[in-house]
Amino acid sequence: MSTRPESTLAQRKRQLVSDELAEAALQLLAQKGFDAVTVDEIVATAGVSKRTFFRYFASKEDVVVQFLADMGIGIRTELAARPAGERPSVALRHAVSVPLAACGADHSARALRVVQLILRTPALHARFLERQAQWREDLATELATRQGLDTGSDLYPQLAAGTALTAFNTVLQRWSESNGTDDALELIGRAFTVVAPALDAS
Repeated sequence: MSTRPESTLAQRKRQLVSDELAEAALQLLAQKGFDAVTVDEIVATAGVSKRTFFRYFASKEDVVVQFLADMGIGIRTELAARPAGERPSVALRHAVSVPLAACGADHSARALRVVQLILRTPALHARFLERQAQWREDLATELATRQGLDTGSDLYPQLAAGTALTAFNTVLQRWSESNGTDDALELIGRAFTVVAPALDAS
């Protein structure tokens, strides 16, 4: 008898618990500040044991790191899904717009609190920039594949990925400083109007 359905169910339950823990942690951290929140408060809010928390996350910082990792996966997945013949500037704009779309959605208040938490907490901002180094590598690899380039010898993939992420960071910072009053997707459109000629010059 196959155990695959049971494994799938177990994976889904595990993901559900992880998501609920992450949501509780991010909300608390955003509301009270990173240093003010303890793991004890997080588990009390989530209604789980401390042991359960540490089964999923090594620390409260690790919750934010996982959030950033998921964001990076979403960006690369969107780039990979774009039409093969699409201009690089268009494909990259759509890719980095994936996390920005949450900034204008129904849960924009939550997104704003999390973004401000990350940008205003030095330790978390450092992890954010650290994660982006991996995003840049992933996007460069995807761009090289799309355009038949070699990441080892061609400068374009790394430069294009870095340019797209600079535009993303600039927009995220501006949106955060506006307390969510600016439209993040409108801002990314304006940013890519500036950088598109360079991205498409290859």
